[in-house]
Amino acid sequence: MITCHVRYVIDPDLLSEFEVYAKMWIPLVEKFGGKHHGYFLPAEGANNIALALFSFPSLAAYETYRADSLRDSECQAAFAFAKETKCVLSYERSFFRPVLG
Repeated sequence: MITCHVRYVIDPDLLSEFEVYAKMWIPLVEKFGGKHHGYFLPAEGANNIALALFSFPSLAAYETYRADSLRDSECQAAFAFAKETKCVLSYERSFFRPVLG
């Protein structure tokens, strides 16, 4: 299993738009075989950082999801929403191997 951690720099004035964007992606990740662990929005501290965590059975499965998402109309709508609203200023991805009990 591989878990993708996405760190977003967001526009704090567009937090509600980012939340809409986040809610679009949760079912889309699951549609492509992933398990979404949620988005984490600013509460205390920095007001412009949000996080997301989701897992796929393997890095190959994640890469298939990424390729397939480029051809999926719902994914394209989510990408377009972020671009139109400018709620996401930048993001970075990191990959982790979870240790589960």
